[in-house]
Amino acid sequence: MTTASASTSTAGTNGHSGAAGTSGASGPLNPATHPALAGTVGAQLHTSKVVEQAVAAIMGEVRAHSAKITGERGPVSPAARETFEQYMKRAAEVRGRGLLYPYLGSGVGNGPLVELLDGSVKWDMISGIGVHFFGHSDADLAGAMVRGALDDTLKQGNLQANFDGYAFAEVLLNEAKKHSKLRHAYIATGGAMANENALKVCFQKRYLDGLMSVAQDGNAKPETLLAKFTPTMRVLAFQDCFMGRSINMAQLGDNHQGREGLPNGIMVDYMPFWNPAAAERMGGGAAGKKRFIDMSVMRLEQYIHRYPGAHACFIFELIQGEGGFNVGDRDFFKALMDVCKAHKIAVWDDEIQTFGRSNRMFAYEHFDLGDYVDVFCVGKMTQACVTMWTPEYNPRSAILSGTFTGEGASFRVGQRVIERLRDGNYYGESGHFAKQHAMFREHARALIARHPEWFPPVAELNGNPEHLVAGVGGMCRFTPYGGNKDKILKAAKAIFDEGVILFYCGHGPYHVRMLPPMPAMKDEHWKQVFACIERGMAKAG
Repeated sequence: MTTASASTSTAGTNGHSGAAGTSGASGPLNPATHPALAGTVGAQLHTSKVVEQAVAAIMGEVRAHSAKITGERGPVSPAARETFEQYMKRAAEVRGRGLLYPYLGSGVGNGPLVELLDGSVKWDMISGIGVHFFGHSDADLAGAMVRGALDDTLKQGNLQANFDGYAFAEVLLNEAKKHSKLRHAYIATGGAMANENALKVCFQKRYLDGLMSVAQDGNAKPETLLAKFTPTMRVLAFQDCFMGRSINMAQLGDNHQGREGLPNGIMVDYMPFWNPAAAERMGGGAAGKKRFIDMSVMRLEQYIHRYPGAHACFIFELIQGEGGFNVGDRDFFKALMDVCKAHKIAVWDDEIQTFGRSNRMFAYEHFDLGDYVDVFCVGKMTQACVTMWTPEYNPRSAILSGTFTGEGASFRVGQRVIERLRDGNYYGESGHFAKQHAMFREHARALIARHPEWFPPVAELNGNPEHLVAGVGGMCRFTPYGGNKDKILKAAKAIFDEGVILFYCGHGPYHVRMLPPMPAMKDEHWKQVFACIERGMAKAG
């Protein structure tokens, strides 16, 4: 499912996504509202007043029941808990192993709060590893899902699709192209598949560049060609990166546990990510920063010299997710991207976890690097995952295809997510995300002040207490227990029991990771969340 860029959308009157009919380059995003199509049966169904009234009634029921959930609590009864355990055992039997947390949802929540099957309620500070960004039981998104249920089929694909996926991609591209050269998109069913598609795009472009260089010099000597190209294409990526769970993505990710027992087929050269603690050790200030950047550029040039013409792409996580919520630096990235451009190495921006969470919608906007981006991936909170690229990287053959691209409900919800991020007061220095992140830091610092024994110095962070709390926007982390993984996991499970769901990130040191549903967070929520965290950490010892 490929689409070209569209013009900036404007408000319409009756859209399939709850935002009414926003308009694309040549008509409303929702075909059902196009005057020329009003006579179709599909338009009659999707604009039916009966349907609209039913959707409104369902949204009202969602709001009414969601409002009953007001804070963390335990199971509604011993019998409910016993039944919950039975379902947990059934889930483990199906999977072949138990769940990490005793989590099976009831299907109802209220913003950052979620009810489990036994009636207990938790503060959801991980949002399905970043998927449920607007929280639980959001009535607007529920309405979009219900409208998606009216489609003639659940799944849409590359061969047969309604327009919903293209409308979703148009809205996304409208935002992406404001500060980048991205113009085309292909939708995939998951983040790993979006990354697989990006890898295809980069590999084909590298191969074509090699062929074109040969074609332009028909008299080139074999030894000259051999000196310029390496037979096996390679990938550059940052240390501690995570790319997904497919065979190829497990090989690209810098984590042996993710590829234990799996064959290696893609050659990866790992680069150091921006490390302010290392820059401090190199002298600190501007001088230390320059030394770190110069060292990294030298490493990159060594790889390029060692394998001439081999590198198809450099994967940039501008803010690392699984690697530790490490926030990058513009000067560092720009220096590396300049080298990539000089050697025709694609700059691939992976924002599957970071999109929408910083102080700008796109992380490349946050760092003002949009003009460098050749290939881009997004997912998680967008519900449908997407690979995007510039016209220069448009594939020259049908390498991107697939039976499924997703469901109408996913496309509609994804479109509403982007529209609400676009139209809400979320971004900028005084935006909602910056304010909520400041609240997180305030409460994390207060926790450290009350319990310094839980927060010993971390050698990898130069023992600097300022580094114990970090992140940006909707990516929040703090580092207890000296970054010890076992202790953090133990505490995370105890915190779950006390009413907060969170996770970990990093590869040494390890950190407590929080991906709160930021649009649903209020100032007063943080006190309640950290009260549960404090009880859990005290319980963990």
